[in-house]
Amino acid sequence: MRILVTNDDGYHAPGLAVMEEIAATLSDDVWVVAPAEEQSGAGHSLTLTRPLRIRRHGERRFAVSGTPTDAVMMALAKIMKDTPPDLILSGVNRGANLAEDVTYSGTVSAAMEGALAGVRSIALSQVYARQGMGDNVAFDAARHWGPRVLAPLIDLEWAPRTLVNVNFPALPAEQVQGVRVVTQGLRDYGRLQIVSNRDPRGFEYHWFGLGPTIETPAHSTDLEAIQDGFVAVTPLHLDLTHGPSLAMLEKAFAGEV
Repeated sequence: MRILVTNDDGYHAPGLAVMEEIAATLSDDVWVVAPAEEQSGAGHSLTLTRPLRIRRHGERRFAVSGTPTDAVMMALAKIMKDTPPDLILSGVNRGANLAEDVTYSGTVSAAMEGALAGVRSIALSQVYARQGMGDNVAFDAARHWGPRVLAPLIDLEWAPRTLVNVNFPALPAEQVQGVRVVTQGLRDYGRLQIVSNRDPRGFEYHWFGLGPTIETPAHSTDLEAIQDGFVAVTPLHLDLTHGPSLAMLEKAFAGEV
């Protein structure tokens, strides 16, 4: 099995090394094609206004000067064109990709791009507590539970254009309660904060920040699973059509069709 490893935290991120360790438990044919720099929050964006550059760091190891989606596209259409991967692993992300996070996440979007290309793709993220901010993020749960989570997924027959999103709780490996297959949750958008200040020249600048999270997870969501100390495994699909609204909209435009 040939595995492509990528991420959104950048080629030199500690989580990428953890992802390689996990991939090595599944195969000895592991390729790395990751963004050269951190691309957190890049979502499923493409670079269209400047050229992309590829830097080779070693055998089967490459960095791309673009987004996670750029990296996967470059891997599939150029770097690995003649030796395509059987599996794409994106991560291990530094931080959670739960609930609506998946719409912003470059980690999940890299897996989305793989799914669009027909390659089995899995996004993996390590949740961490606020006191773990900075470079002191422990990947212990991901390192130890990653192979156990991935092994059953390899042999399953997946539906087209689907991917799997995995989140590991912010716990030592021995304290993880197990694995739960759960739905995507939803959090209150009111948690958004904008932190403003002025630079030394007097010009105002702004940072997007997240205040205290207001969570009201329903039964068996990814939010609830992580709170309870479980690894959260959530299947996602790329068809965003809201089926129940089709009949309503067809009725609304009946005179125009």
